[in-house]
Amino acid sequence: MSAPGDTAGLRPSLAAAAGLILDQGRPLTPASVARALADSGQLLGSTGTLAAIDEITAELTGLGRLAPLARDAATTDIVVNGPTAVWVDRGRGMERTAVRFGSEAEVRALAVRLIATAGGRLDDGRPSADVHLAGGIRVHAVLPPISATGTLLSIRLQRHQGASLSDLVHSGMIADRDADLLRAVMAARRNLLISGATGSGKTTLLAALLGEAASDERLVVIEDVAELEPDHPHTVRLQSRRGNVEGAGAVELTDLVREALRMRPDRLVVGECRGEEIRDLLGAMNTGHRGAGATVHANTGATVPARMVALGALAGWSPQTTALQCISALDLVIHLARGPAGRAVTEIAVFDLDHRGRLRTEPALQVSTDGAAHSGLSRGPAWERLTALLDGASPGWEGRP
Repeated sequence: MSAPGDTAGLRPSLAAAAGLILDQGRPLTPASVARALADSGQLLGSTGTLAAIDEITAELTGLGRLAPLARDAATTDIVVNGPTAVWVDRGRGMERTAVRFGSEAEVRALAVRLIATAGGRLDDGRPSADVHLAGGIRVHAVLPPISATGTLLSIRLQRHQGASLSDLVHSGMIADRDADLLRAVMAARRNLLISGATGSGKTTLLAALLGEAASDERLVVIEDVAELEPDHPHTVRLQSRRGNVEGAGAVELTDLVREALRMRPDRLVVGECRGEEIRDLLGAMNTGHRGAGATVHANTGATVPARMVALGALAGWSPQTTALQCISALDLVIHLARGPAGRAVTEIAVFDLDHRGRLRTEPALQVSTDGAAHSGLSRGPAWERLTALLDGASPGWEGRP
C-alpha cells in the first residue's frame, strides 16, 4: 500500500483526506472520502465529494496528474523529465504538455508508487525499475544518482490492439494494396519478421496480421511483457518472468519457446526478439513450423541484417550461421517507420546474401511517403521472389503493387 507521502500531488485538503484513508485502510468510496474530508475539516458537498474521489483515486491508484494524458486514445507514450517537463506522443512525435508537478518529490512519489503497484522496488538502493501494470501499461523509472536531473518516468500505453488490417488502412499505416499482399502472406502461412524503431507500430501490425489467421489455427504468443492481443478466437499467451532478488525463479523467452513447441502451435509468435531466443525461434521455423512471426528493433530495413547477426551472436552463432538460418527460416521482412504522416509500412523485403556471403535484405516493395502516407509504391529487385512466395495464396492477391 502507498504511503501518505504519495499524496503530494493533491491539494492540501485532499492530501489530508487521502492520508486518513491510507492510514485507516478505508476503501475508496464516496462515503469514505466524504468521511475523511469531514475528519480533516473539509465539507465539499455531494458534487465536490465526487470530484474529490476522482482526484484521490487518480493519485493513489492511477497515474495521478498524468491520467488525463493517458485517457486520450491517441496517446502511446508519456515521459516525465522533471516537474515542469512532461512530454507526450500522440503519433506525431514528442510534444511538450502543460502538465506540471508541484515538486521533484511529487514526481518521485508517483514513480515509487507506480513501481510498487506492480510489486517492484524503487529507492536509493535500487534506483531504476521497469514494470508492467494492469491495462497494458509499461512503466520505467529512474532515480538519482542514475539520473543527473532528478526522477525520470517513461510510460508506454497499449493501444490499437483490436485493430484489423482494414483499420490500419483507414489510419494510413498501410495502403490498400499492402493489405491485400499481407492477407496473402497470412493465407500462404509465410514466416515473417516485422522491424522498426521504438514506437513505429510493430506490435500493432503484428496483432492485426494475426487477426487474419484462420479461426481453426492455434496461436501461441510469447512475450517479455504481454502486449499482443490479436482478435483471434484461439490465442494462448506466455510471458517471461524475472528472477527474485536471489536470481531464482526466472523464466526466459528461450524457455517459453521450447514450452510453446510442446503446445501444438499452428502459429508460433515471439512479440519481440532481443536475445538468444532467436536460436530457438528460427530453429522452429526451420523444422516445419510455418506461419510464424516476430518483431525486432531496427531503424531501417537495411540495418535488419546487422541486428539479426547481433542477436545470433548472443545465441552463440557465427554471422554465417545466422545468415543461413534467416534465409531458410524467414520468408519476408516488413519494415515500419514513423514520418510526418505518422506510422507506416515503408518496405517489404526478403533476406539474401551479398557477394561476400553476408546477410542482407533485398527490397521487394518500397513505399515512398514524401510527407503524405503512401504517395507512391514501387517494385524492388526482389519483387518476383515475393510474388512466387504468394502465388495463388489469396483470391484478392493479383501479384502486382
